[in-house]
Amino acid sequence: MNVFDKLRGNPIEKMRIDDLREEEIRLKNQIERIRKDIQHLEKEKKKKFQEGIGGDLIKKKMLAQEIKQIDMEGKLKMRTFTILHKQYTLLSNLLVIKKYEKQLKSTPLWEKLMKVKPEQLESTLIKVNLHGKTFDELLDDLNRVFEMEVAEYEEKEDEAEKKIMDLWNQVESGTKTMEEIEKELKTEEEME
Repeated sequence: MNVFDKLRGNPIEKMRIDDLREEEIRLKNQIERIRKDIQHLEKEKKKKFQEGIGGDLIKKKMLAQEIKQIDMEGKLKMRTFTILHKQYTLLSNLLVIKKYEKQLKSTPLWEKLMKVKPEQLESTLIKVNLHGKTFDELLDDLNRVFEMEVAEYEEKEDEAEKKIMDLWNQVESGTKTMEEIEKELKTEEEME
């Protein structure tokens, strides 16, 4: 039985820190392996594309099929990577909660954590990043997430991800340099 099965059946206070840390390490290793696999597939796609340059139509069609297969495999690996990363975030956040468990028990938030359905707790802890937060920041983040609508929170997260993807695309397409992007990010941070 892994930690996620235990989460569905047990309250946080019955979880052991050692079990959480062990699972966190296991997930971190899996994530790293998949990341390397994805990088390898991307290199393989580029290699196949290069092979097709100057080739005849039949060779290009065959390579196009191979590239499509590699691409599909990459998408499947990316989906697995995303799932594992969410699980890793959940575990990291559970570890932070366990770290502050004694202090949390003296707050109304602890009751919320104990009463919430395991599925809702899981989805909530996937959406926040509690790593490196002080106790007060932890309380603020968890209270905000429990109080705000899930859709509103997801929308905020999606916007941030879209912005990052857009910045990468601008650099990769050559429309902006890394220096311009860094200046833009610094300006936004200063405004916040």
